[in-house]
Amino acid sequence: MSYSIALNFEDGVTRFISCNESETVVDAAYRQGISIPMDCREGACATCKCRVESGDYGLGEYIEDALSQDEADTGYALACQMRPSSDCVVFIPTGSEACGTKQQSYVTRIKDVRQLSDSTFALELQSDALSALAFLPGQYANLQVPGEASHHRAYSFSSMTARGDTVTFLIRNVPGGLMSGFLSERAAPGGELVMNGPFGSFYLRSMARPVLMLAGGTGLAPFLAMLDKIVAAGGSAHPIHLIYGVNTDRDVVEIERLEAFTRAIPDFTFEVCVVDTNSCYPKKGYVTHHLEPAHLYDGDVDIYLCGPPPMVEAVAQHLRENSIDAASFHFEKFAPSIS
Repeated sequence: MSYSIALNFEDGVTRFISCNESETVVDAAYRQGISIPMDCREGACATCKCRVESGDYGLGEYIEDALSQDEADTGYALACQMRPSSDCVVFIPTGSEACGTKQQSYVTRIKDVRQLSDSTFALELQSDALSALAFLPGQYANLQVPGEASHHRAYSFSSMTARGDTVTFLIRNVPGGLMSGFLSERAAPGGELVMNGPFGSFYLRSMARPVLMLAGGTGLAPFLAMLDKIVAAGGSAHPIHLIYGVNTDRDVVEIERLEAFTRAIPDFTFEVCVVDTNSCYPKKGYVTHHLEPAHLYDGDVDIYLCGPPPMVEAVAQHLRENSIDAASFHFEKFAPSIS
């Protein structure tokens, strides 16, 4: 049996390899042109020490000088001894180029661009090469601003995987922004756009407990990809709650899609909160105003947070000030750029 192994390098690049259950991660990577640093292949030197962030695996023989029991108990492994028994995500503490690989680049065509609201565009890109694209739900890609070779923008995928030969994004409309200006004024189906990726350490981990998702504006995008993944996996054994915060009613997008997720995932619920006090939505204010004890399970919860820096910092401060110590806390913050 073969498993998919996502290798996350310290420079943010992610590459996927297939690994047979009878081979080690080092051997599988080498077979596919990626040279994970190592000196011995015998579990003695620790050169190939890595951190397994998700998935099940076994370890062969190794000496404790290379991998202590405490390290093994907290998810560290030796890639030369690691044999997977499920799909895995593995952090490799070196740059991708040092391992003989690099970021992937795709020349795509615009299939569709729509303005969902005053503040949000939906962009769909298409390329035959995208049919082989793999990424972790929650990760992002860099899109080159057409006509601006030295400028690129990072956007999270808003679907789980390439749908056939296409990928989708939610993009914030930034007044004066280079990408926003392109999308609003010049983008048209058939236009060329270069995409690099995938990147990022913000992605859905194995679900072992309840999940709380906190989205601000177009920070909703990675959660749509995560929920796609959960649907594809047949649902969740644990409850999932999403709080989606925006500034005004006009900023609310993808509600029909979220409602579809409530039907496809029995334990999924969501609520929208709007800063504008004149909103027609019952929940008003910021995301932090609507964090209820029922969402936190006395700390036995995995929290995922994506939004603009002020929101991310406010949530982190709220958790600290209220002594909320979640089982895990993963976040991604984005800052709009106009240069």
